[in-house]
Amino acid sequence: MMRKVGAMLSVLFLMSSSMVRPATAADDAEYRAKVAALGGYAGYLDPRALPNSIALLPPPPAPGSAEEARDVAIAAADRKLAATPRWDLARRDAELRGDPSVKSFGCAAAIEITEKGTPNTYRLLRRSLLDFGLGTYAAKQRYRRPRPFMSNGSALCTPNEEQALRADGSYPSGHSAIGFGWGLVLAGLVPGRVDALMRRGIDFGDSRAVCNVHWASDVEQGRVVAAAVFARLQAEPAFRSDFEAARAELVTAPAAADCADPVRASQD
Repeated sequence: MMRKVGAMLSVLFLMSSSMVRPATAADDAEYRAKVAALGGYAGYLDPRALPNSIALLPPPPAPGSAEEARDVAIAAADRKLAATPRWDLARRDAELRGDPSVKSFGCAAAIEITEKGTPNTYRLLRRSLLDFGLGTYAAKQRYRRPRPFMSNGSALCTPNEEQALRADGSYPSGHSAIGFGWGLVLAGLVPGRVDALMRRGIDFGDSRAVCNVHWASDVEQGRVVAAAVFARLQAEPAFRSDFEAARAELVTAPAAADCADPVRASQD
C-alpha cells in the first residue's frame, strides 16, 4: 500500500482544481475520499491547517522584471545540461512513485531506509510528503505560472508528463518543497549527516530547474513553503510520535548500500 503513496500524490498534484486547501466539510470529505480511493496515506495535517502559501510568498517575478530575467538566464544555462549525468539525475528525482526518491535520501543519511527495514522512518517520509507538496498549492492555484518548457520550447526530462504539467501551475515547486522538507526531517533524525541531507534536499529541488519544468524562483520559494510546513508539523502529535519512533529505529538500521553518485563525485 505504501508504494502507492507516490502515485497518489502525483495524481493529486495534477488535479489542480482540488488542490486548494478545503474550505468546507464537503471539500474535506472529497479530499479524504480521493486519498482513500488511491490507496495511500493522508498527510499529518488537515489540509486547512497547512500554511497559506499565498500569504507566505511574494507573487512570482513580474514580466520584464530583473527577477524574471534571472529565471530565464538560469533556465538557459540549465538547458546545456541535457543529455548529461545531471539531466539523468533530474529525471530520477522527478519520480515520486515507489522508492527511488526515498533511497536517495537514505544514501544522504548513510542509512538504508526501506518500507520493510525501517517502517517508521518510511511512513514519516511518505506521510509528510503529502503535507510538503500540498503546502504549495494555494499559490499554484492563484498564480498558475507557465512552466519554462512552455516558454522556451525546449525539451523536458519527463516528456510523458508534459500534458499534465501544462495544466499545473509552476510557482512554487512542490517537488522542491518535498525535497527540502525531507532534508529537514531527516537532518533532525540524523544530525551527523545534516550537510549531506540538506544538500540532497537542495539538489532534489534544483533538479526541477534542470528538467526544464520549473523556474529557479519556483524552486527557491518551494523551500520557503517546506520550512513553514516543517514548523507547523512540530505541533502535530502524530508527526511527533512517528518522528520519535523513527529516531529510535534508525539507531540500529543498516548502513546504506549502492549509493555512488557520479554527479556529486564529479563536482566535489
